[in-house]
Amino acid sequence: MGPVPRTLELFYDVLSPYSWLGFEILCRYKTIWNVHLQLRPTLIAGIMQDSGNKPPALLPRKAKYMTGDVRLLGQHIQVPINFPKDFFTVILEKGSLSAMRFLTALNLEHPEMLEKASRELWMRVWSRDEDITEPQSILAAAEKAGMSTEQARRVLEKTSTPQVKNQLKETTSAACKYGAFGLPITVAHVDGQTHMLFGSDRMELLAYLLGEKWMGPVPSAVGSRL
Repeated sequence: MGPVPRTLELFYDVLSPYSWLGFEILCRYKTIWNVHLQLRPTLIAGIMQDSGNKPPALLPRKAKYMTGDVRLLGQHIQVPINFPKDFFTVILEKGSLSAMRFLTALNLEHPEMLEKASRELWMRVWSRDEDITEPQSILAAAEKAGMSTEQARRVLEKTSTPQVKNQLKETTSAACKYGAFGLPITVAHVDGQTHMLFGSDRMELLAYLLGEKWMGPVPSAVGSRL
């Protein structure tokens, strides 16, 4: 028997482009580092409200910086990020509640599909500038991720249930208890200690905590563009 995998929790929201970057890096490294990666769909709006933080888009200088930063990081990390044309409507008005409830329900019903479905929702909103709020949009992402229409509809029906709503609230609350003030956060459980790392640019530090080698955001063992 090999060593027991360490556990990493990734708290994320598909409304967050930095969450997508962190998500892809961790998905590339989970086998290389022998870690058990737990994907934790979280509502970024709840994090902001609880912490008193504000979306960077509300601050003109941060918004201007973020636009260039995300594009450059997307190129470096090989993630096809493109800003939505109507950025403020997508981020501040439409939000991600429906999408994150769907991913929460999916994690309860078919956790093996969570990685692919999360990626397809990011692809819709952050690569192709497509909707992620309407039921048909969510179903389209689920089907592109490999789910059957019937399977996806059953999961979508569960998004209005108290179980799913409460689970999303509980996950968001757990992120807040770890100290989250935005997303993504990666929580590493190593040698009986818990470490919370904010953002997608702390992966080299994560490698240090795990005692593993950092080979850049696209390790050669799995390097390929999405």
